[in-house]
Amino acid sequence: MKTLNDFDFSGKRALIRVDYNVPLNDELEVTDNTRIEAAKPTIMHILNQGGSCVLMSHLGRPKAKESEFSLSHIVDTVSQVLGVPVAFVADCIGDQVENALAQLPQGGVLLLENLRYYPEEEQGDHEFAKALSKWGDIYVNDAFGTAHRAHASTAIIAENFKGQCCFGTLLASEITNVNKVMHHGEAPVTAIIGGAKVSSKITIIERILDSVDHLIIGGGMAFTFIKAQGGSIGNSLVEDDKQALALSILDKAKEKGVRVHLPTDTVITQEFNNQAYTEIAPIHTIPDEWMGLDAGPETRKNFAAVISQSKTILFNGPVGVFEMSTFAHGTIALCEAIAEATKNGAFSLVGGGDSVAAVKQFNYGEKVSYVSTGGGAMLEMLEGKTLPGIAAILNA
Repeated sequence: MKTLNDFDFSGKRALIRVDYNVPLNDELEVTDNTRIEAAKPTIMHILNQGGSCVLMSHLGRPKAKESEFSLSHIVDTVSQVLGVPVAFVADCIGDQVENALAQLPQGGVLLLENLRYYPEEEQGDHEFAKALSKWGDIYVNDAFGTAHRAHASTAIIAENFKGQCCFGTLLASEITNVNKVMHHGEAPVTAIIGGAKVSSKITIIERILDSVDHLIIGGGMAFTFIKAQGGSIGNSLVEDDKQALALSILDKAKEKGVRVHLPTDTVITQEFNNQAYTEIAPIHTIPDEWMGLDAGPETRKNFAAVISQSKTILFNGPVGVFEMSTFAHGTIALCEAIAEATKNGAFSLVGGGDSVAAVKQFNYGEKVSYVSTGGGAMLEMLEGKTLPGIAAILNA
């Protein structure tokens, strides 16, 4: 795996694919600069060696060249985060970029305009990739969030940099940390798979059964397993067409010696709102007209006991509707148990949009070993897929 350490960037220009697809408010100001911070170590490594950086990214899903998707809105934030001036050019290919580079001092940073202003980016167009490749001596991919897309700037461009391309610090660490769980995890290895639906997590569950000792299943998807086992789940979320699949997953886990932990109790309510009246019920006997929206106190205790004995932990999906404070207690208890296990020497990886949102919301981001920056990309890695953006560097 080629990384920044395999190159001397002195006097060179690095063309870096970053993921600056950040949220903006109505005033078009950056509201969360996590992704900009995440790319900083790569950029500073190159600048400190005496190299220059040309940064390229997408922002949103423009249909035409709508101004609200211009990367010009984030220039000041990028400059602030890096602590160096950042120049901007209102295009990503052509004469404007050539002129901007002619004025860029050695050791400077230039941010190109939104790649997705050109449909050729998402089409994986080879000519477009070739036009982009003119802007650097060495290509660095540091955009894990788009590594699962076969786009021009992530998967095709490396063809133009034979032997002169590598992974940035962020992307390299994402690969290392996912592999640590999937292939090099110290036992016992525990995977916590939550979220709403079994259907969205089938491939991950089947894939990780070869790598884990314990599988905790929580959130809305747990009710499909409970109903498949003959439980009464009231009005709780369920995928009736996935009941047979749920039972086959339990059988496969048993065959492989994986212990599956399902919720035993749940916080039930008759209304889907934060002010609703709640009760605690055994998860197999939820009354009609009631639904489970969070892990109950006994479940929290049981899950925490499993986590406390674990040496490697994957957290992918919450165990309740954590966006509502009334139903967030199960997910908070889970975060607390993972943080405690991490403090005691376990390796913990948090990945997937909702899990990442939960650890950030409840301030556990600094208390786990690693928080992945790429929801879809990480899920595809866990499913065992080869990501186009990673394969491109490995094969170049």
